[in-house]
Amino acid sequence: MKRDVYEDVSRRIVAELEAGAAPWIKPWSASPGANTPCNAATNRPYSGCNVVLLWMGRAAGYQTPRFLTFKQALDLGGNVRKGEHGTKVYLVKQLQVRDKGADDETATRLVPMLREYTVFNVDQCENLPARVVTLGDVKPRNADERDATIDEFLVGSGATIREGFGEAYYRPGDDSVSLPRFAAFKNAAHFYSTAFHELGHWTGHKSRLARDLRHRFGERAYAAEELVAELCSAFLCAEFSIDGDLRHAGYIQNWIGLLKADSRAFFTACSKAQAAADYLRGLALSDRQSDAA
Repeated sequence: MKRDVYEDVSRRIVAELEAGAAPWIKPWSASPGANTPCNAATNRPYSGCNVVLLWMGRAAGYQTPRFLTFKQALDLGGNVRKGEHGTKVYLVKQLQVRDKGADDETATRLVPMLREYTVFNVDQCENLPARVVTLGDVKPRNADERDATIDEFLVGSGATIREGFGEAYYRPGDDSVSLPRFAAFKNAAHFYSTAFHELGHWTGHKSRLARDLRHRFGERAYAAEELVAELCSAFLCAEFSIDGDLRHAGYIQNWIGLLKADSRAFFTACSKAQAAADYLRGLALSDRQSDAA
């Protein structure tokens, strides 16, 4: 019987959620600059579901989130230590195939093909060059004060963000984000993780990434959009080294139901969340370049 990779991954995420934990919520402030998994050989960051899957391996106590394949370790003059077990990551490629249902015999369509790779943390290897293993030191952020860099990122998005209005939400009608006043949050990390979550929703507006934002609490589509915003926030929290925060139990139950009903939902949500986070980064970068011009 052929193994269903989507089902395997979905089952792992559901098990974590049913245990009352979300694998994307970590104490990021404890490891500034060392939170986003990347390939140690190319320095390219992993994306989408692979980020979460590699975060789950963090429980093994790895010092840095740098990974490589068995062959990459050999090419760098090192090797994976005997007996080490790697982590599965996935690459989705678009395969062009002939469309049998079309009248035109030359018609083709794209079919997503999932390829599986095994990677190892640099802590599982030996004899690797120092430049591959080490990371530079990054100054930790103050947990109780506003952060100028993150505030600049929020402003750079161009989103209308109104603070001091009681509740946190994104309203598609007037395309605005509402946040309680900064002092109403238990700490700066909670404020910024909430802001990132609502900005994640904001990216879904029809003028931007055009996700369907018309759904009600309890619906599967609502759970899917909330998961996209939640993962977008998690990706940005890790990047800015601030602690994430878990949504209340109602969201957790909705996500469990979503993932049990659709084994591909987690991959889809991760992909859309990565697109949202990348979109926000692009806006912030564009804003900084405009200021420098």
